[in-house]
Amino acid sequence: MISRNTAAWRRISAMGAAALVLGACSPDHRGQDGDGPRPTPTAPTVSPSANVDPCPASGVRIRSTGGDAAMGLRALGIELINCGDQPYELNGYPVLHVFDEQHEPIMLRVVNGAKEITLGFDQPPRKVTLAPDERATAVVLWRNLVTDSTVVATKGEYLTVAPSAGQPAEEVDPDGPVDLGNTGRIGVSAWKKADPSTPTPTQPAPPPAPSAVPSSVSPPDGRL
Repeated sequence: MISRNTAAWRRISAMGAAALVLGACSPDHRGQDGDGPRPTPTAPTVSPSANVDPCPASGVRIRSTGGDAAMGLRALGIELINCGDQPYELNGYPVLHVFDEQHEPIMLRVVNGAKEITLGFDQPPRKVTLAPDERATAVVLWRNLVTDSTVVATKGEYLTVAPSAGQPAEEVDPDGPVDLGNTGRIGVSAWKKADPSTPTPTQPAPPPAPSAVPSSVSPPDGRL
């Protein structure tokens, strides 16, 4: 026979176990009454420099600035930027290589100064020293000219530019095909230092308030 004390103890134990189970299953009400609100999760921030291409080991970056075409003459601007932290010197012409759509090199003659292609780009090279963030520019020129129908016209798809002989080259956007016809040549001007960027014009000052009528000017005659 089970005594009353034993039965009562079992009932108390069962009630305690049920309370523990209910406590484990009850929802967490923190943040609603006395525990204070939970912090709202925020999206991870991304450093602005994460989307900026790192400066090449050479300390300079080369890119095209767009092309122009007129009467068969092609002109492509290129720009060299000193993205390093040391001065960079130039004294000469960019070194060009053109490749076909299979990335095979196209044999052609590079004309420094472009005198055989057009006029106005044959200034001799001068020593250029670029401080960090300064730029130098040059122009690549060619003609889409076919003078012999028996010679297959040359059409390049890719262009690389090096600052000078022996320096690493970078691929630049030719802004269209390098369609040399059957001329077999391409020209390039010498590097020159780019002009500083033009500062953004400030808001013009408001015009001054009109002054009183000068004493030397007679007021209009009211009789007229």
